[in-house]
Amino acid sequence: MQGFLEALMNYSFLQHALLAGILASIAAGLAGTFVVVKRISLISGGIAHSILGGMGIAYYLGLSPTKGAVVSALVAAVIIGLVSLRARQHEDTVIGALWAIGMAVGVLFISRTPGYNVDLMTFLFGNILMVSAEDLVLIGVLDGVIILVIGLFYKQFQAVAFDEQHARLRGMPVEFLYLLLLILVALTVVILIKVVGLILVIALLTLPPAIANHYAHNLAQMMAFAVALSMFFNATGLVVSYQLDLPAGATIVMIAGLFYLLSISLRGLSSSLFRQESQ
Repeated sequence: MQGFLEALMNYSFLQHALLAGILASIAAGLAGTFVVVKRISLISGGIAHSILGGMGIAYYLGLSPTKGAVVSALVAAVIIGLVSLRARQHEDTVIGALWAIGMAVGVLFISRTPGYNVDLMTFLFGNILMVSAEDLVLIGVLDGVIILVIGLFYKQFQAVAFDEQHARLRGMPVEFLYLLLLILVALTVVILIKVVGLILVIALLTLPPAIANHYAHNLAQMMAFAVALSMFFNATGLVVSYQLDLPAGATIVMIAGLFYLLSISLRGLSSSLFRQESQ
């Protein structure tokens, strides 16, 4: 731990990595809470994997892959959201199709781009140690957008997440709110790709809120716990990966997964003891 702290004081790339993890945790905790409550992990996965197509095209055209990721994430969110709302019987098929097409388009454009595409590979598997000052600004801006929108529509999102039919009866614009929520998830996915990569992004989006759901008494508590847990997992994973020379993204997700399994085990043990006492 001391070695990491000394390196943190001397190397800007570690400072950027730690700050990126903290900023990404805000988006992950807020948007991820709705993903868990609304049970739209599959939809989030479809959005995440379709992003590779946009990144591949942007990289081929000599543009920033992050900009391609933002555009493709928003397009995928709207398409999947509309299908989910109006053609639920085909939802899984469309998500799977966009998932596969996005990955295929990305791979094709990667293969046609001259040179060795190291930067794009970091989007697939994550490399938090390569986060730049420009990336931090982008993550901060996206965080601000997510916080602002959730702050403005918190009650409406809560109603849609817990009881969509009741929200309709109350005259809320459910379709608009649902699409807006998916757009926030899409922006969060773009942020998290910088931290853990495309392959592991859904784990970091859902595991902290899933753990928080075991102990929170309301949605606001769940969000706060999820943000705090995500920060802890990111910081701890960064320290462990640095000390043991392991991939940071995979280490972060592994720690989050172990804590999730521990939480489930403790809840199961607690429930078992409670039943025994009641008998």
